[in-house]
Amino acid sequence: MKVIFREVDPFNCWVWLHFADVPNQGEKNYIDGIFDSWYVIGRLGGFNAENLQAHQEGNELSWMSYSNENATQVLPALMHNLGQMEYQGKWARCWLDLGTADPLALDVLINTLSQINCDLVKLEELIIGGVNKDWEVEDHPDAVFSLNK
Repeated sequence: MKVIFREVDPFNCWVWLHFADVPNQGEKNYIDGIFDSWYVIGRLGGFNAENLQAHQEGNELSWMSYSNENATQVLPALMHNLGQMEYQGKWARCWLDLGTADPLALDVLINTLSQINCDLVKLEELIIGGVNKDWEVEDHPDAVFSLNK
């Protein structure tokens, strides 16, 4: 799966998936489930790079001292909104407003889609941001800022 970043506006961003073949309903369900789960974690502040205490600890997690005080002192990193996944032939797209969620959210999505590409659904490309010449976009009704500046 090739990962391509285009112009990324975190408050008004399209994510495009290009499948190897037209996805069947089961494959669409997997993709929908990934995006829905990813959004719930983001909406609840899970993608906050300022509080990665276990990650920063490294391999020695046994008896790690977790600081609730440090965790509550960081600024919230909340994903704001996610549109419905749309499908058209070998393409799928989804609009999102990353809000204040850190780019860590995109890494988690890329890692997840890379794994499903290996295991279940063959993806040719993941395109983050920009527009797709084969599928025009309008301003999303939930977008705070317009694509047509």
